[in-house]
Amino acid sequence: MKYSLGIDAGGTYTDAVLINDGDGSVIGATKARTTYPDLLVGIQNALDGVDQEILQQVKLVSVSTTLATNTILEKTGYPVGLILVGNADIPKNSAIKYSISVDGGHSSGGNETAPLDIDSVKEFVESVKAKVSAFAVSSYFSVRNPEHELKVKEVITELTGMPAICGYELSQSLGAYDRGITAFLNAQLLPITNQFMNTVVSEIERRGIDAKIMMLKCDGSIVGMSEALKHPIESIFTGPAASLLGAAYLSKEPSCVVIDVGGTSTDVSLIVDGLPQISDTGAVVGGWQTKVEAIKMETSAMGGDSHVWVRNHVINIGPRRVVPLCVAASKHPKIISKLKQGQPVTRNQLGENLQPTKFFIRTEQKPIEITQREEELLNRIGDEPVHVADIYWESRMMPSPMLLDSLIQKRLIQAIGFTPTDALHVLGVYDEWNTEAAILGAEQMCIFADMEVKDLCLDVKKKVAKNMALNLLSYLMENVAPAEIEKGLDGDYLAGFKTDVPVVLLGGPVRAYTEDIRKFVDANILLPEYAEVGNAVGALAGKGVKRIEILIRVTFGESKYNLKPTSISVFSPQGKHEMKNYEEAVQFAEKLGNDIVMKYMKDAQLDDGEIKIEVSKREINPMNTGIPLETRYAFLGIADLKR
Repeated sequence: MKYSLGIDAGGTYTDAVLINDGDGSVIGATKARTTYPDLLVGIQNALDGVDQEILQQVKLVSVSTTLATNTILEKTGYPVGLILVGNADIPKNSAIKYSISVDGGHSSGGNETAPLDIDSVKEFVESVKAKVSAFAVSSYFSVRNPEHELKVKEVITELTGMPAICGYELSQSLGAYDRGITAFLNAQLLPITNQFMNTVVSEIERRGIDAKIMMLKCDGSIVGMSEALKHPIESIFTGPAASLLGAAYLSKEPSCVVIDVGGTSTDVSLIVDGLPQISDTGAVVGGWQTKVEAIKMETSAMGGDSHVWVRNHVINIGPRRVVPLCVAASKHPKIISKLKQGQPVTRNQLGENLQPTKFFIRTEQKPIEITQREEELLNRIGDEPVHVADIYWESRMMPSPMLLDSLIQKRLIQAIGFTPTDALHVLGVYDEWNTEAAILGAEQMCIFADMEVKDLCLDVKKKVAKNMALNLLSYLMENVAPAEIEKGLDGDYLAGFKTDVPVVLLGGPVRAYTEDIRKFVDANILLPEYAEVGNAVGALAGKGVKRIEILIRVTFGESKYNLKPTSISVFSPQGKHEMKNYEEAVQFAEKLGNDIVMKYMKDAQLDDGEIKIEVSKREINPMNTGIPLETRYAFLGIADLKR
């Protein structure tokens, strides 16, 4: 009998499931708290919780993670230098710290429009190489000819030895700036994803498990670890992709909408007849438009670990994620006494980083780039939680909120605070961690919110449920402004909202919100068995998928009697190729497309099962000549994993 292991490393929990490959049944599942920033302990705890005898018989391991998504949402990626070729404009309000735009680039026909300004590239690389961990490169029309991107990459490698990510490697879509952003985010994630994947592989090997190790991508497909390491940006939204596949698998509903509540975010996505809906424009995460093919989803930065804070008597939730008080107290019991003492905070001082329930603790992360002021503040934060007031009394200097934010973004410190998870503990509908810390935190919050403890926690719970309903309806009613939907949710009307597809809930304490959601929307809400570990199930439910496009473009010149081809070019992920005639171009394109798909399947460790390649062809022939002006091939390779 064969077994498979699914692992999902989320921002809050790391889940593991064992599946019997014979009948597809879930035969074991466990949840463990994700350990931050080193995920190894959380993974070990999750694996320790399943049947060890069956674990040794596992032949396939597949992993999903929200690590990349959360890194971008929380702005904690590593520093990267971005080089745009073709004088593309970089917005002045961009959060990209190190960037340059230089002369160069190509035309839509793949011809050089300007020489590459290699001297400016070298000067920029030399000036920032001590401040960044990787580089990203995007050139104008590199999808037609990547020559300039490759030259820049060569210079970076020679001068620094650092990783350099090219835009054409990640997407064949037009848009040099968006491709640059995709490469930029990909480069930010390289150290983080490498560490995570190496952690998974080393732990599987340490346990003596002889298994193929795969990873879920954000379009719901799976890929081998070595291939996944090349393009970590494709692991953004693998959490939602896993939840979508897992929800359909567990609920046995081939068409359903899924609400996945994690620690950092709430995500809504849809699967129809077993196929996830894919975004037409590429994934948008943390305000960045990328060219990454991903499932279509509605997401918000509100989850179980979102920071609940008070200002001007108003309860705010998020967007920052913190460690819940109830969780922190389980590891740092001294936080109980600090909560009992209260903190000397006045109403006019309140802000997101200055709350009676917010604390900071140092991580084991080593700084890459840190200012003197940041280092001084970091030295005042140790291995036990401290409040802003504690830092003040030690130095007689109030720490800057911007410095605290910077240290959080650089993963050097971690924030602790009151969260929706704490509110559920206070209300008695969830009891996983230290309830006393949650109650003490709520009491401190009530002083500044002018509310009773129960009312405050019910208000938090209602806000989270409303956010889930708003995300759900915004997804299903995509042409209606969320502000208009929110009016309907807030109003007292003799009409309401209803969904026409089942709604599957996934996530840790998501059961606590079922009735609250029903107050906002009439829906068939399903809570399948193993809903708490649905993402780990979904990590095993994907297939191998590779999509590529190849374009044949013909340029005509007039002869004495008719139009005659003067050049025939084939554009593919491998660049531009010139052909002698159209028939040769067609044969070359069809063979190249199949070869690229099969090479991907081999590199992605997907070539040991059944592989199907679907080919579609679209011709543009406005002049009704014998040879089309353009011929576009779309290749779709699908591989079923051999189990």
